[in-house]
Amino acid sequence: MWSAHLARISLCHSLTPDISYFIISGWFSWHPFLMTVAFGFLMTEAILLFSPHGSLIKRFSHKTKARVHWILQSLCGACAVLGLAAISYNKHLNGKAHFTSWHGLLGLITVCVVCVQSLAAVPLIYHSLAKGWSLAKLKRYHAASGLVTFLLGSTSLLLGLSSSWFTASVGGYAWFLAAACPALSAVVIMNQVSSAYIAKKRLQS
Repeated sequence: MWSAHLARISLCHSLTPDISYFIISGWFSWHPFLMTVAFGFLMTEAILLFSPHGSLIKRFSHKTKARVHWILQSLCGACAVLGLAAISYNKHLNGKAHFTSWHGLLGLITVCVVCVQSLAAVPLIYHSLAKGWSLAKLKRYHAASGLVTFLLGSTSLLLGLSSSWFTASVGGYAWFLAAACPALSAVVIMNQVSSAYIAKKRLQS
């Protein structure tokens, strides 16, 4: 599990420019920064909180982990929306078409899914809002949809790494290392979520 922590640290470092870059590049520079923080750091850490092996707060109670998870996911959603707003405003200023690439389209879908996923998680906090649904079933659906959301975010990051902007700045082994980070994180998260619920089904059967 610690490989996912190392992967997201490497990804954040490779896609986080210095302050001078923000000043020179303007609005565009905020897009890769905010999206990397949202999906490469905040969402990854929010899910890894529940890992029995790689959680940074594994000795805390499940209730505390759930609260920290909620905070990180809220920050992830905020960063994702701001990142989308930054690139949309930058395209507006430069008179460019919006969402014409696979990265742009999938990125828009991913941000929308993140917002829906966040709203759908409210009944987990206030269970009285979901009458007729057991908490266990809600958690199972939330975990499955959360995994899909994370995979969408990882795929969007990979498509962003294939953009003209990034390939012009990073090439060779450095590009493959950057691309391996979201791919490795996706594998680790898939294994964590699937293992957790497969284990629960075995206990229930």
